[in-house]
Amino acid sequence: MSGLPIASVFNDGYIAEMYEAFRRDPGAVDESWRQFFRFAESLGGGAQGGGAADPALLRKVAGASELVGAIQRYGHLAVAIDPLGTNPPGAAELTPEFHGITEADLAQVPASALGRGEGTAADVVARMRQAYCAGLGCEFEHVSDEHERQWLREQVEQGAHSAPLTADEKKALLQRLTEVDGMERFLGIAFVNAKRFSIEGVDALVPMIDSAIALAAPLGTRHVVIGMAHRGRLNVLAHVMGKPYASIFGEFAGRHAAAPDPSMTGDVKYHLGFRGERTVGDAKVSLELVPNPSHLEVVNPVMMGVARAAERRAGGSYDERSVLPICVHGDAAFPGEGVVAETFNLSLLRGYRVGGTLHIITNNQVGFTTDPVDARSTHYASDLAKGFEVPVVHVNADDAEACVQAVRLAVAYRQQFGKDFLIDLVGYRRHGHNEADQPAFTQPKMYDIIKSHPTPREVWAARLVRERVVTEDEVKALDKAFAERLGKIFAEVQAQPAEAHAAHAARTPAVAEPETLVKAEMLAALNERLLTWPAGFTLHPTLQRTLARRRDALQSGGIDWGHAESLAFASLLVDGTSVRISGQDAERGTFSHRQAVVHDVKTGETYAPLAH
Repeated sequence: MSGLPIASVFNDGYIAEMYEAFRRDPGAVDESWRQFFRFAESLGGGAQGGGAADPALLRKVAGASELVGAIQRYGHLAVAIDPLGTNPPGAAELTPEFHGITEADLAQVPASALGRGEGTAADVVARMRQAYCAGLGCEFEHVSDEHERQWLREQVEQGAHSAPLTADEKKALLQRLTEVDGMERFLGIAFVNAKRFSIEGVDALVPMIDSAIALAAPLGTRHVVIGMAHRGRLNVLAHVMGKPYASIFGEFAGRHAAAPDPSMTGDVKYHLGFRGERTVGDAKVSLELVPNPSHLEVVNPVMMGVARAAERRAGGSYDERSVLPICVHGDAAFPGEGVVAETFNLSLLRGYRVGGTLHIITNNQVGFTTDPVDARSTHYASDLAKGFEVPVVHVNADDAEACVQAVRLAVAYRQQFGKDFLIDLVGYRRHGHNEADQPAFTQPKMYDIIKSHPTPREVWAARLVRERVVTEDEVKALDKAFAERLGKIFAEVQAQPAEAHAAHAARTPAVAEPETLVKAEMLAALNERLLTWPAGFTLHPTLQRTLARRRDALQSGGIDWGHAESLAFASLLVDGTSVRISGQDAERGTFSHRQAVVHDVKTGETYAPLAH
C-alpha cells in the first residue's frame, strides 16, 4: 500500500493508518510518506490536518512528493534519445495533474517539505526534470539494493557525472569524431561497396571507449578486454586498439600481413582480434579485442573468460579492478540471442564474476532489417538487462558530450559496486546491413531522414562553432588534414608489391607435437596425494569405495576417464601450470565421473585434492 500515490488515496482513514505506522517505525512507510508526515508535524497539525496544518497544502505537498518520485522512475521516457527526431513517448505520471495538483501549486510548497533544501517544490521539480528528463535517460529503480539506488540517485541529481567538457576536451572529441567519420568515408570511396559494417550513426562508440579507458586507468585498470561483433569493429581496431591504417587498407586490398599471434588472424577483416597498448598518465594499459569469428553475441562469455584470466593473481586471488571488460552489443541481438542472458547470469557468480562489465548497445533502431515493433516485446532493446538488476542509461548518439557523461557514471558505478552497467547508445545505421545492402527496401521513411541527417561529427562541429570553441574553417581544416593523411598512407600501400604481404589463404604452420609423458613413479605419487583427505573428513560411503579403486588402477590398467583426467591435471599443477575447469557440474563431473571436489557428509565442508 505504501507505494500508492499519496494524492490519489488522500482520505483521513488511510492517512491515519499510515501515520500510526510511521510513528511506530518510519522505515515501515515509503519515503514520500515520511516526507509528508515530517512536514505535517513541522506545521504542528499532526498527520490528519488538524490545528495549524492546512489540508489543501498537505495535499499539494503529497502531490509534489509523488511527482518527484515519478520523475525519478519515469523521467527517461521524456528524454529525446533518438537522433532522427522521434518524439519521446513521455508518461502521464510526469505531469502534476496526474498527482492531483498543478504547476502553479508547486510554487506554494516549500522545498523543505520535500526534504530538498531551499526554494519551492517548483524549483525542486525543475532540477529533477533537468537531471532525469534531459541528456541521459536513467533507469535504475529496478535495482533491488536501496544503497545502490540511493547512490545512483545522488550521482544523477547532484550532477556528479554531468560536468561540461572543457574547451580542450571538446576539441579533442571533435578530432576523434573526425577520425572516426573520415576513415569510414575514405573506405567507402577507396573500396566501393566493400563490406565494412561501418560505425556511421553510432560514431560516439569510439570516444566512449576512449573515455572508459581514461577513467579506469587511474582507478587501477591495467588491462582492457573488448568483445564485439562486426558493426564498427574496423573503427575500433584503428582508433581504440591502434591497428595501423596501412594494415586495414592492405586487408581490403586482399593483402593480409602475417601476424605473430595465430589467434589474431585466419578470418575476414571485421572478425579479427588485436592487441595494443595505451599510456594514460603514468600508467600503461594493455588492450585486447577478442577475435569473433562466429556471429554477434557468442563472444560475450569468451570475453568475460579472457578478463577473468587476466584478473587472476599468484595464489589464486583475483584483482577485479585491474581489468575492465567492455562488451559491445547489437540492438536486435541483445534481446534476441540467449547467450546474452546466459552471460548476464554468470556476472555475479563467484566462479565467473569479473567485477562488472561495461555493456554498450550500438542501437541502430533496425537490427538486421526488422523494425523494433516486430523484433521485441519490450519498449527498449536494453530491457533484458533489468531482469538482472543492471542499471541502464539511454543516450542520444548525436549528443557526444552526453555519451561521455554516460561513461563517467558507468565507470564510477563499476568502481563503487563491482557490477555490470549498460549504456543504450541510440543512433542509426547510415548504410544498410552492409554497404551493398539497400535499406530503403524495408525502412524507406527512416532512410529518407538519414540521407539528409548530418553525421555525428557534423552535429558536434556545428555545436562547437555555435559555442565559439572552434571556427568553421578549423573544422574544415581538421577534416582535410585527416583525409590527406589517409590518402598518403593508401598510396604507400598501393605502391607496395604483393609479395610484401602474406597470402590471405596462408595458415599458421603446424606446431610440433610436444612431449607429454609423465614418469610412472610421479603418477603413483600424484595418485596417492589425490586419494588423501584431511583428518576427520568423512567421505560419502559410495565414494569411499569408488575412489579407493584408483589405488590399484595404476597397476591393473583399469584407469577410467575421470581418473586419467585427475592425474593429467595433477601433472600440470606440479609443473606450475594453473588449471581452471568450470561448468554447472564441474565438481563431480557429468554422471559423477570426476569427483574433483568432495563433500564431508557430516559437515558439508568441501575439499579439493587437486588444490593440495
